Amino acid sequence: MTQNLSGRVRVKVCGLTRPQDVQAAVQGGSDAIGLVFYPASRRAVSIEQAVALRTLVPAFVSVVALFVNASEAEVREVIEQVQPDLLQFHGDESAQYCESFGHRYIRAFRVGGPGMENAAQVLAVCRQYMSASAWLFDSHSAGFGGSGLALEPTLLADVLQAEDGRPVVLAGGLRADTVAQSIRVVRPYAVDVSSGVESAAGIKSAEKIAVFIRAVHDSKP
Repeated sequence: MTQNLSGRVRVKVCGLTRPQDVQAAVQGGSDAIGLVFYPASRRAVSIEQAVALRTLVPAFVSVVALFVNASEAEVREVIEQVQPDLLQFHGDESAQYCESFGHRYIRAFRVGGPGMENAAQVLAVCRQYMSASAWLFDSHSAGFGGSGLALEPTLLADVLQAEDGRPVVLAGGLRADTVAQSIRVVRPYAVDVSSGVESAAGIKSAEKIAVFIRAVHDSKP
């Protein structure tokens, strides 16, 4: 079973671009923060920005570096300069590519798109990435995450029943007023929020972060 039976749902706030947003996420109780290294994203950061933001993250809060079809050299430079705790691959990366860095990684899947249109297909694709530290599920959209679109939870039915599944991270259109219901339905290991705690693309709201994390902690899987 990949569903979370412990009652403790972890939180990752992704797409942070400003020092005050990192501080808001940490103070709000986030377990992890995400830094986006995808130039087409409105939430992308340079390596220089990321290094500065990374210094604000205290012990026991994980830093996740997100990539979309990046070159091997780009990923290795981020690993060397930023020293993330986890890598997150959100594009079309193969399992061999994800494993090649010798670093713990999260594999993200945009469910509902071609090849992932039903629960059986979703599980089949996920099983190609058994070395991942978690499977993250986002909604399918023209971009790669941060769309604000919610996914259809029935597409995760086979994943949630799989005895060999990896920890499930739920993303896609989560907000403070919807996350508790999503947790009750999916019972994920963690949730990942980006646009749902923003006042504008790439600009996080400290108040929205605090309210969102409080809603997660108050929810009952």
